[in-house]
Amino acid sequence: MARKINLRIWRGDATDGGLQDVQVEANEGEVVLDVIHRVQATQMGDLAVRWNCKAGKCGSCSMEINGKPRLACMTQVAAYGDETITVTPLRAFPVIKDLVADVSFNYKKAMEIPAFEPPKELVPGEARMQQIDVERSQEFRKCIECFLCQDVCHVVRDHEENKKSFAGPRFFIRIAELDMHPLDTLKNRKRTAQEEHGLGMCNITKCCTEVCPEHIKITDNAIIPMKERVADIKYDPVRWLGSKIRKREGIV
Repeated sequence: MARKINLRIWRGDATDGGLQDVQVEANEGEVVLDVIHRVQATQMGDLAVRWNCKAGKCGSCSMEINGKPRLACMTQVAAYGDETITVTPLRAFPVIKDLVADVSFNYKKAMEIPAFEPPKELVPGEARMQQIDVERSQEFRKCIECFLCQDVCHVVRDHEENKKSFAGPRFFIRIAELDMHPLDTLKNRKRTAQEEHGLGMCNITKCCTEVCPEHIKITDNAIIPMKERVADIKYDPVRWLGSKIRKREGIV
């Protein structure tokens, strides 16, 4: 059964814009992306919105719905009852047009992380891993790169100046995944996470975990363990003394 709902949509570009109110029909079981498409088809033909799979697996339709970063294709209209639904672009990134934000910052950060580097003597097809090692990092591979965690992270969202030195939660789980891989030969992942990607700037508020549509425990399973291992390496006096002795004796 169709009913009228109130939708408030942000229209504009990087230079200027504002919210526009519109009424649109919503059918039972529809998601926010459905009604945005109906507005686009019937009332705002030039409305810009990014989407692709409409199945919660591509991450394209990321936006803010009533102030919370969400996937429009996975957000039920019925969840808001008679409340006006306000849709705006991701706030942490520059607006291109309407609901489309420029998320290229994230791809630049991805390029800064060295790829998996297997042992040089390992012939393709000979790599072997224990099942327990596969399971440890499998959770992080579920990431669909919707960048909702990047958008909600206040280190990025509220401080533009931090973007140069802070990779953000999406890339901390990438580093954690590589760090857990038993065949990765780049053993400095933890140190570079701290010194080059800004791991220390995260104060583990868990807001990234709360918005993840894949329910990845970003903070508990990736960021906190990495912070603990960094602290062990940098501040454990026994390890520090051992590293000095090894250097003096030419072991490392």
